[in-house]
Amino acid sequence: MLADKRITLIIGGGIAAYKSLDLIRQLRRAGAQVTPVLTRAGAEFVTPLSVAALAEVRVFQDLFDLKDETEMGHIQLSRASDLLVVAPATANLMARMAAGLADDLASTLLLATDKPVLIAPAMNVRMWDHPATQRNLAQVQADGVQVVGPNTGDMACGEHGPGRMAEPAEIVAAIAAQFGPRQMTGKRVLVTSGPTHEPIDPVRYIANRSSGAQGSAIAGALRDLGADVVFVTGPAHVPAPDGVQVIRVETAREMLDASLAALPADAAICAAAVADWRVKAEFTQKMKKGAQGVPVLEFSENPDILATLSTHALRPALVVGFAAETEQVVSHAIAKRARKGCDWIVANDVSHGTGIMGGTENAVHLITADASEDWPRLPKSEVAKRLAQRIAEALA
Repeated sequence: MLADKRITLIIGGGIAAYKSLDLIRQLRRAGAQVTPVLTRAGAEFVTPLSVAALAEVRVFQDLFDLKDETEMGHIQLSRASDLLVVAPATANLMARMAAGLADDLASTLLLATDKPVLIAPAMNVRMWDHPATQRNLAQVQADGVQVVGPNTGDMACGEHGPGRMAEPAEIVAAIAAQFGPRQMTGKRVLVTSGPTHEPIDPVRYIANRSSGAQGSAIAGALRDLGADVVFVTGPAHVPAPDGVQVIRVETAREMLDASLAALPADAAICAAAVADWRVKAEFTQKMKKGAQGVPVLEFSENPDILATLSTHALRPALVVGFAAETEQVVSHAIAKRARKGCDWIVANDVSHGTGIMGGTENAVHLITADASEDWPRLPKSEVAKRLAQRIAEALA
């Protein structure tokens, strides 16, 4: 499966480092050559001797090893493999990757490499959920880093939740996928994402609560399958992924114009949270409180981007809409699919308490003409990968 593939494995400092030993064994069994890099913290959990014995090569640890700098050097080492894998990728390692630090051998290799990078995060659930970690995750993904896991379950610290490192077999499968066929090469896909901002006056606007995380993840997953992605995004908190054509807009009308300009396309994924209404007459000056009392705003309906794409003369072969609901999620989504004329609806419950709107996870229902599929709650990156794979299969 991985015959003659060269993998540089960076082992971070967490209890999950013990799984790296089994990961090395499974990679070797699959035919890969493994070059291990053990961080100083990683060496607190597994020994260089055990890592070297399983990899059957020496372990690299020190950035300033004179022998290594003479014979190989960190620059050559960073580019000597087909793929760099970080497992476990601790919160600290992810933060250093996001910041572009290079203060030890592992971080220097990650900054200097011109090869793809795959990380398997592993940390306490509170650390994983912390806004800083989620910002760092979004940044490394925007930089093109692939992510596998983390899983949800019991942890060594006694807590339960997301943060467990993916199992070695899952990581091997993710590595194999890096070298597999890119199913969507030659396909052009439009993805809309983020909120729209509909101005009331120069300082106020109407918007939906959307971070843009799911749309960005979908664009990245489609890119990874080889698609040519046009990413039309409103003012989102999450950065756009690298390797896609990014078109930034503010309003629903601008998003519609940009979407139509992207046609023809093989598929359109309308993940944006578009404001349904706008103020009919935008105030040119900031509204002031005064004796005139509360202003009366007259609204107009915004254009329906999903319905327009679904009925357009250059309609993509596959049009996918999203439905953020707070009640009767599936029944409302089924009705929306029929009303809009699209092929699929991806529906989710964003009611208070789910933590989905603006969160790191999603639990969706995929509504097609034939069925309604209930997907488990997953990281948004995993939802994106699943959806991208289904899109690839539909367009094959």
